[in-house]
Amino acid sequence: MKNNPVQEFIDERHHRITSNNSNSRLRQAADAFNVESNKAQYSYNFSWMGRPIIQYPQDMIAMQEIIWNVQPDLIIETGIAHGGSLIYYASLLELIGKGEVLGIDIDIREHNRKEIESHPMIKRIKMLQGSSVDGALVREVEKYAVGKKSVMVCLDSNHTHRHVLDELKFYSSFVTTGSYLVVFDTIVEDLPENYLPGRAWTRGDNPKTAVHEFLKTHPEFIIDTDIDNKLLVSVAPQGYLKRIK
Repeated sequence: MKNNPVQEFIDERHHRITSNNSNSRLRQAADAFNVESNKAQYSYNFSWMGRPIIQYPQDMIAMQEIIWNVQPDLIIETGIAHGGSLIYYASLLELIGKGEVLGIDIDIREHNRKEIESHPMIKRIKMLQGSSVDGALVREVEKYAVGKKSVMVCLDSNHTHRHVLDELKFYSSFVTTGSYLVVFDTIVEDLPENYLPGRAWTRGDNPKTAVHEFLKTHPEFIIDTDIDNKLLVSVAPQGYLKRIK
């Protein structure tokens, strides 16, 4: 059989990624950076196409890989903030040539709404204001999801256990087989107690604890450990959930 350099590179990359799980020195360095960078609010330092995007570059790259592979018709995101993530996902869908992004927030601040609505990527963005766990709003979201062949969901609003668990229960049904349900800020469980004072979420009460409880009764989802081993630096460890059935 002739050599296949493309497949050889893919296999070598997979081996490197898998080996990261047992690379203690690399994992310790990543853990230290995760702690100190979160304390320093590192994720607030970046923009995408002119709008602040409160994400780590590593997670942005992971999302790009997922979106390219899944080619979703709809991406649902709870939590809008400045709108950078909405615009990032919309720009990727624009390159793919299909799909739209639906953003949900309990309070879309007027100055942010104006900036998002005046952005070139607004053509692929819709927004709904209201609590992401309000039944009436979830039914409105369902209208966007019905009939779509491929749907992806990102949860990035209130990070308490109860809220995220409710979001998981409401929005997991929209995720299509082979697509992803991404839960951001699972890193809270791995950070020191009260690393940022005044937040409602903390160790023992955060997105990761909600993910673990959700997975106990939802075997159709698994944690994509390859993404965790690839990134190491991330705000969403064990938060990349793939729907397998």
